[in-house]
Amino acid sequence: MRVTIAGAGAVGKSIAAELIENGHEVMLIERDLAEVAPEAVPQAEWVHADACEVASLEDAQVQNCDVVIAATGDDKVNLVVSLLAKTEFAVRRVVARVNNPRNEWLFTESWGVDVAVSTPRMLAAMVEEAVSVGDLVRLLTLRQGKANLVEVTLPDDTALAGRPVRDVPLPADAALVAILRGGRVIVPQSDDPLEAGDEMLFVAGEGVEEEIHSVLTSGDPGGRELI
Repeated sequence: MRVTIAGAGAVGKSIAAELIENGHEVMLIERDLAEVAPEAVPQAEWVHADACEVASLEDAQVQNCDVVIAATGDDKVNLVVSLLAKTEFAVRRVVARVNNPRNEWLFTESWGVDVAVSTPRMLAAMVEEAVSVGDLVRLLTLRQGKANLVEVTLPDDTALAGRPVRDVPLPADAALVAILRGGRVIVPQSDDPLEAGDEMLFVAGEGVEEEIHSVLTSGDPGGRELI
């Protein structure tokens, strides 16, 4: 893919280096001349310009990009870049960095954002996931909040131990996508038995997380299948 990254700070350069290593073509756009350092990511194309200006994006031919990543340390800038990329240049995929979690509600498709990445929220979720057993932890928001990746670790005294996946009910807008067990990633099948300590990953529609938690903590075997 051809990827444009607005913001060549530590985050932008790290993303660029990772994408280049994975075989993608990357262009970095940076307004601050002091941050323009082609030697830091020599394989990338560097542009000294303001990504909030339509003329700058036109000169950089952003319309030819598959993905735009708004990765600056300023949420206002990231929102403007996202909106311009989507509405003026019809970029297929726009990813935006959220610096302040209180601004996360703004990072929606109304502002041209396809995927919002909040580092503080992700770090908090990782901490919760590491210490929470039996609680539901939201790891990632998908599709502008219409779905979430959530995790539940079955406690040692779970009533679901030994029961097959097909016996555990879930709401219609939820799917079990993986089970993490002892360093293994298990793609769940209907006959697979559950075990205490299983880390269960679900993609769930908005508003059904509590129902998932209730099902897994009650151990009720009736109802719909997980998959």
